[in-house]
This record gives sequence, structure tokens and C-alpha cells, in this order.
Amino acid sequence: MRKSFASDYLSFTKKERRASVVLLSLIIIFTAIPFLFPFFITEKRVDATAFKEEIATLTTKQVDSNKRFSSRNNDEDDQPYREPYEKNYYAKKDKGELFYFDPNTLDEKGWQRLGVRDKTIATIKNYVSKGGKFYKPEDIGKIWGLPIEDAKRLIPFVQIQHNYANNYAEKKLYEKPKYVASIIDINTADTTVLIALPGIGSKLSQRIISFREKLGGFYSIEQIGETYGLPDSTFQKLKPRFSINNPSLHQININTASIDEMKIHPYLRYAVANAIVQYRMQHGSYVAVDDIKKIMLVTDDIFNKAAPYLKVD
Repeated sequence: MRKSFASDYLSFTKKERRASVVLLSLIIIFTAIPFLFPFFITEKRVDATAFKEEIATLTTKQVDSNKRFSSRNNDEDDQPYREPYEKNYYAKKDKGELFYFDPNTLDEKGWQRLGVRDKTIATIKNYVSKGGKFYKPEDIGKIWGLPIEDAKRLIPFVQIQHNYANNYAEKKLYEKPKYVASIIDINTADTTVLIALPGIGSKLSQRIISFREKLGGFYSIEQIGETYGLPDSTFQKLKPRFSINNPSLHQININTASIDEMKIHPYLRYAVANAIVQYRMQHGSYVAVDDIKKIMLVTDDIFNKAAPYLKVD
């Protein structure tokens, strides 16, 4: 049994042995081919001398460029608004003639005499024509395109004839007048005036007017704060804007008024109004407004608030 199994699965036929030899031969040949390339293919040699020379040239140019950039940046650190120099321009340019001048009034020929180039002169004239001013000699150092050396050369000769700095400060002072809030007479103001106040809408303005009418007018600014729904924070902010000029209060005659007439007043209501009428019916007419203090329901607080609205005549 074992011999039959081995002969069936571990033995090769003649054709299989031949195929195995061919396959193994191909594997060996393909494995050896890469090692045989140098013997059959000649590598083309390239002269890298020229390439190395070009790289060296580019490196030298890059170093020079970095040096010039660093030098230019160092100059611009002192004057951050200054225009970069043009190569070899100022080294060759004539420095010009020095004389005392006012940069606010100097004409184009004057700048040329000082040795300033035309492009910079155009920048200066454009600045002055739009209302720009030089307030102190050092201001010319901020001119776009004017080299630091030229600015240092010209600054000692700057003589500004007019004190523009003071005029500018005065002009700015008068350009912004202080806002003064208008004062409102609370006894004559209508809803339109009240709505314009911050924090007062249409509902609150109506409530203030309605409260004023029920009272018969305000005799104190503090009474406005009693308006229903008016936040105390809003009232405190608006309080300085209220005033009462010649108040004319509507008064109730406590000797003739009925309960219905008095009970609609916010400071009396039904209980106090009824007590005033009942006392009058029992003791007769009041001689003075102070007589209602004899009524038990009329406390000092109620009397002090309601008295300005009462009369006996």
C-alpha cells in the first residue's frame, strides 16, 4: 500500500523529468542575465565638468543676491516706509545745492536744486496738493523714495514757516463738538418725544402719558419712576433729561367730589375715596386739606403724595 502511494505521487515520468530540467535551466539563465549586462553593453560616459561649473556660478550669484538683500533690509529697518534704492543711481547722482527751505511751499525747481530726483518730487507735490503737511523737519524723512542720506542732508535746512500742528489740533477740536442731550418737560411731552428716548418704546410712552393724565400732572420727576412696567435702570438713565417747568396740576375738591371722581386717582383709589366722603358726610365740609389726616386710612405716605392734587375751595 505504502509503495503504491509513493510510486503514484513521488515518481516522475520521463516527460515530467524533461520539463523540470528545462524549467530549471530557464531559471538559471534569467538569474544570470543581469550579471552578464556589463560584458555586452558599454556605458556611455558623460563629462560633468561643465555642469559642475554652472552649479558653482549659480551658487556664487545666490550668495551675492542674499548679501544685497540683507544690506537693503538693514537700511529699511531704520526707515520702514522708504522705497528700495535703484542700483548705482544715488552713487552717481549729484547731491545738489543746499539752502534753507519750507517743504510745504517749495516748488518743483527748488526740490531739483536740492538734488531730489523727479519721481520723488512728483510724490511730494501729490502729497501737498491733497492737503498733506510737513509739521516738523523730521517729517521729510518719511517721504517715499527719498534716501536716508538725502534726508539727513536736508533736515538741518528745513524751516517750516507756519505752525500747522497747532492749527490741525484746533481744527480737530472744533470738528467734534460735544453732544448735549435735550431736556424734556415731562408735563408737556407727547408720545413722539418720549419714544425717541433710549429704552422707551411705544407702550411705555403711552403708559407714562396715561399715568400723567390720571394723576393730573407731575409735580416731581420721581413720579415718572412709578409708571407701570418702566424699569428702574431705564428711569435712572433718563432722569437727568427730564424737567418740570411751571407745573399746573389738576386738583380735586374734597368737599364736592364724589367717590367715583376720587377713586380714579392713582393715589386715592376706592377705599381712601370712600373714607373721605364718609368723613365729610359725618363731620361736615373740610376746612383744610390737612383735615383728611384725621381719617385712619389716610397714612402720612398717602397724604404727602395726594395732597398736591386736593383742594377744599
